[in-house]
Amino acid sequence: MMETIMPNWLMRRAELTPDRTAFETDRETVSFRTLFQMVTDIARELRSIGVRENDKVALLSESSLELVGFYHAISGAGAVSVPLNNRLSPEEAAWQLRDCGARWLICDQAFLPLAQMIVDRTPCTLLTMAEVHDQPKTSCGLNSAFDLNKPCTIIYTSGTTGHPKGVVLTYGNHWWSAAGSVLNLGLREDDKWLCCVPLFHVSGLSILMKNVIYGMTVVLSGKFNPHAANRQICANGVTMMSVVANMLRRMLDDAGAEGYPGTFRCMLLGGGPAPLPLLNRCKEKRIPVFQTYGLTETASQTATLPPEYMFTKIGSAGKPLFPAEIRIVTDGKAMRPNQPGEIIVRGLNVTPGYWGRRDATERAIKGGWLYTGDIGYLDQEGFLYILDRRQDLIISGGENVYPAEVESTLLGHPAVEEAGVIGVADETWGEVPYAFVVIKKGLVFSEKELLNYCRRRLAGYKLPVRIQPLERLPRNASRKLLRRKLVDFLPKTFAPRNDF
Repeated sequence: MMETIMPNWLMRRAELTPDRTAFETDRETVSFRTLFQMVTDIARELRSIGVRENDKVALLSESSLELVGFYHAISGAGAVSVPLNNRLSPEEAAWQLRDCGARWLICDQAFLPLAQMIVDRTPCTLLTMAEVHDQPKTSCGLNSAFDLNKPCTIIYTSGTTGHPKGVVLTYGNHWWSAAGSVLNLGLREDDKWLCCVPLFHVSGLSILMKNVIYGMTVVLSGKFNPHAANRQICANGVTMMSVVANMLRRMLDDAGAEGYPGTFRCMLLGGGPAPLPLLNRCKEKRIPVFQTYGLTETASQTATLPPEYMFTKIGSAGKPLFPAEIRIVTDGKAMRPNQPGEIIVRGLNVTPGYWGRRDATERAIKGGWLYTGDIGYLDQEGFLYILDRRQDLIISGGENVYPAEVESTLLGHPAVEEAGVIGVADETWGEVPYAFVVIKKGLVFSEKELLNYCRRRLAGYKLPVRIQPLERLPRNASRKLLRRKLVDFLPKTFAPRNDF
């Protein structure tokens, strides 16, 4: 493969706009010049401890400016970052480090106890960030250029079945993801992107890439708080934000009757099909929501609703970003408009494959197309609509039932705060939907009322066989619903599907 060389992004950004604000946190504001100096020092410290070209360096940390510095420094040293989900068990995290052959695990003080349990299970050198800073600095700083074909990060998928897979994302994947996004959403001189999503997730990591490529200020928050997020938008000039549906719902509840200022121009909504009642609430308040579709394998977004369609194509994830293509297929055959099938994508933002998993790569990528496992359709104008994950699809008596559709219906009821739907085994129909709900504080759960509500809005085969209340629904660190975890709450009289 021919080398494609590009200047180090942070180094070039610090040359172009050194005094522009790079990051705002609760404690400090730093310019791109300051960020570059910090990253250069960390890279020299990493080289001092022995980090070399192509080494895999795992990171376990809260979202912080220091973590941002380590990401850029690892790249600048020619190594590969392996972000660890800080909610993993020690064995889960150790498995990932063994799988990718990580030589180093660097953690912050908050996660040192977990990190120590991880290295007890894998041959890996553990250092805290403070210990790295105590090292002498070598004279060799940042690499001045990136090869776009080389791995930048390895991000492990959530592993819904079996062990997770390490998604290799090259510098080119990250570059074209950022380029495709800005060509769709545009860029303003006063843009500020509020980052409340985890930096170990591709959504958060993609914001760090946009930061240095665009020269855009990022307001970095360690944790999501709906009131604090609304305050950043209303009082601190935040113009853009990435959310999943549960985050957006909580922000709307906190805002009450108040709206957002006209300077706020983009609520980027990902993480799966968006409930229509939620989108309609945003439409009533004239909140500019852009539904987006992406995966770890596509370095975040691969389709996003264009701004001019935010109210006329409500519910759509938009069209493919500039460097990407999307098709809908079933058994390799292209589907006509409005016919559902598997979403496949192709483009320069798509991973070259899974680390050390040739078999999985060959199953997922065929003829240059990534088979996503997601179900959706393209309308007559080429707008993408996401229905559900293929693995979550419920087939009841030969009919397809999309859990997201049933969840969206339940969320339309004024008493329902959250909803999750899975398939359970049924002797007559093969499988049927089973629903879980969280009821809003101060309201009363009535299964009969909710079933009647659904019966008026859904076909009979989509009707849940039961609706069960829970105090909270299981979600991952990115606040996506974990349907497979709902199986743990099933009564013993209901058997889950075989594939759970």
